[in-house]
Amino acid sequence: MPSTQQVPIVDYLRIGARPYLRASECGYCGARYFDRRNACAKCGRVEFKNARVSNRGVLRSYSIVHRAAPGIPVPYVSALVETDDGTTVRSNLVDCPSDPDHVRLGMKVRLTTYVTGVDDAGTECVAFGYRPA
Repeated sequence: MPSTQQVPIVDYLRIGARPYLRASECGYCGARYFDRRNACAKCGRVEFKNARVSNRGVLRSYSIVHRAAPGIPVPYVSALVETDDGTTVRSNLVDCPSDPDHVRLGMKVRLTTYVTGVDDAGTECVAFGYRPA
């Protein structure tokens, strides 16, 4: 049986046996970005290198979303994660009940991936989130 083709939902998600996020890191000040940059917003320099982002971190901020666009299941947890290497990542908290009894600031989390949809050719779209560690 042929293997299923997968594509990441964003360019900075690397999928495979050990998924991870890849940031653009300023070669001068070390600021990290997930989008394309012409210059660093912190120092103005233009030299960047690829940097692998740690898969583990802690939950620094969150909001439990109860209203969303049609077709988006609610509630869900929108999260701000600080990874072990200091990178800030905006994502959703997954594999965890979306209520204050189960979500707490400072909780340890780790990167995970999941399939968000499949096209007519059978190609899977893979997204990322963080789950309790």
